[in-house]
Formats: sequence, structure tokens, C-alpha cells
Amino acid sequence: MNLGLKLRGFVTYKGVFRAHKAAVLFLLLTGLPLSAEPLRVVAFGDSLTYGYGLPVEDGFVPQLQAWLADHGSDAKLVNAGVSGDTTAGGRARVAWTLSDGYGAMILTLGGNDLLRGIDPANSRANIAAILAVAKAENVKVFLVGMRAPSNYGVQYQESFDALYPELAQEYDAVYFPDFFLGLGSGAPAEVLEFMQGDGIHPNAKGVTRIVDAMGPQVLAWIKEAAQ
Repeated sequence: MNLGLKLRGFVTYKGVFRAHKAAVLFLLLTGLPLSAEPLRVVAFGDSLTYGYGLPVEDGFVPQLQAWLADHGSDAKLVNAGVSGDTTAGGRARVAWTLSDGYGAMILTLGGNDLLRGIDPANSRANIAAILAVAKAENVKVFLVGMRAPSNYGVQYQESFDALYPELAQEYDAVYFPDFFLGLGSGAPAEVLEFMQGDGIHPNAKGVTRIVDAMGPQVLAWIKEAAQ
């Protein structure tokens, strides 16, 4: 190769390198932000998070990811939902899940505890343990509540429903009152069209309504968590 061309190439590269260093130094001195990696958010839950019975793109996590992108967020959601998982199952796997380096977690567990009639005191202890691990790892939490049906009895219902807001306050998590909030008043005739045949899991239209209801609060939480 011609020596003159090599020298000119070296001079050009040297100039670009100096310009890059100067730009980085300017950003550091002025306090302007350097390009940051998008916030990685793990959606940690059961079949409601996983997207049971739905094509992948219609599940809760993909629909929420698309909603956030449409509203200007570059956060990256990872689906860590496990069908059938109880709060005890979540407690057993949370440490190794969070070891993958997430900055934030959407926590949605408790539905299977309800289906099995598990003592709310056990559910509370398990969710508290999950929140404690997240706090130790400096992972911000968006805690999604569940509501016990009235046929469980007043004492059970009150104990179960109260554990979410109380733990959110104790562990400084953002609290969303009910995963199914977007489906309306809860009247069977109103909710039926948004549920799959099992009456437990939302269909694609139901997930869309759930995401539309939850999305604004998730977006605000993500913006704060990313700071």
C-alpha cells in the first residue's frame, strides 16, 4: 500500500479519535447524559404474566411492551411468567431470576394461591420475601395486586386484599390494585367476553384492556426507575 495513503489514513483516524474524546469530555463536564442502556424489566408472575392460552404476541408481556414503545419508552421487558406458579414458587426462584441483572420488576403473583385457598399469611410472607430480595438487589418493583372473591369469607378476603398495599408501602414498591382492573366492574356478563373459556385467563381482547388500564402507571414508574 502507498505510504502516503497510509499516513493520510492515520492522520484522519487520529483526528476522528481526538474529536470523539473531546465530545465525551464535553458531555462529562456539562453534565449532559451519555447514551444509556434501556431499562431491563422482568415481568415476574404466573400464567397471567406468561400469556397462557394465547399466541405469543397476544400475551400480557408482548402487548405491554408494544404499548410502552407506542408511548415513547425504550424499556425492554422479559417474560418470566410460569404457569401454575404460587407465591411460594416465586419465592423459590426470584434470587436466580434477578441475578440476570434487571433494573426493575413487575410482580404479579397470588392468583394460584387464591385458587388453592392458601392462607393469606403464607402469601404475605412469600411476597414479602420476594420484595426483600428485590430490595437487596436494588431492583425497583411494580407490585400488581389481586382481589379475593367474596365467597372466601370476609376475613379471608380482607386479609388477602390488604397484603398488597401494605407490603408495597413497607418495601417502597409502586402498587397497582388489581390485575383485572381494566375488565370493568366484575359483573360476570360484563367480563365474560374478555375471558377465555376457563373463566380464569383473559383472552387477547381482555389483555388489551388490562394493558390499557395498567400502562400509564407502568410508564410513569419506568421513567422514575430509569433515573
